[in-house]
Amino acid sequence: MPFLFITETVGKFDSYKVQLKALSEEKYTFEYELNDDFFKKIDSPEVQKGAVRALVSVKKTANVFELIFNLDGVVHIPCDRCLDNMEQPIAYKGKLYVKFGTDFSQEDDEIVIVPESEGEINLAWFLYEFVVLSIPAKHTHAAGKCNKTMSSKLRKHLVKSDEEDGVDYLNDNDDLGNDEQDTDPRWDKLKDLMDTE
Repeated sequence: MPFLFITETVGKFDSYKVQLKALSEEKYTFEYELNDDFFKKIDSPEVQKGAVRALVSVKKTANVFELIFNLDGVVHIPCDRCLDNMEQPIAYKGKLYVKFGTDFSQEDDEIVIVPESEGEINLAWFLYEFVVLSIPAKHTHAAGKCNKTMSSKLRKHLVKSDEEDGVDYLNDNDDLGNDEQDTDPRWDKLKDLMDTE
């Protein structure tokens, strides 16, 4: 995760700072609403609108701070198929461990070093990264909910094989979201031959 982003945008995200040095050895809970304004300030192409509730509990144990993240809500992202915006549910649970050191660094995916001289961590970028990690690789509207104009244009370009001329354009009844494929009748006949032996 890019720590440079956190230090460069501190002014815009002051409300996402957690003053670690001020915490005693007990559990604290912080709540954040990641709304359209938050995503606009992040200024990243993946997500620009949404409503996500984030609960972050912080517990200090010896020299390590354990941060537990719980995110729940929806974001608006483009559909992979028709490119219209769609609502994508977000649910994330994860941990992050924070230790004091001399500079910002990251030991691995779960351990972050923050400067002891500053004694704080800004959670804005981490929250955004966890939202993005919650988005599935393939995100499309439910069947029949895509933009009709774009769907009809896609149908003109999607093809499947046909015994007669090798090309058969999809018709209006074909569902672009259906991943099941019809079996080739030639293979069905071969299977029948094998079954009779």
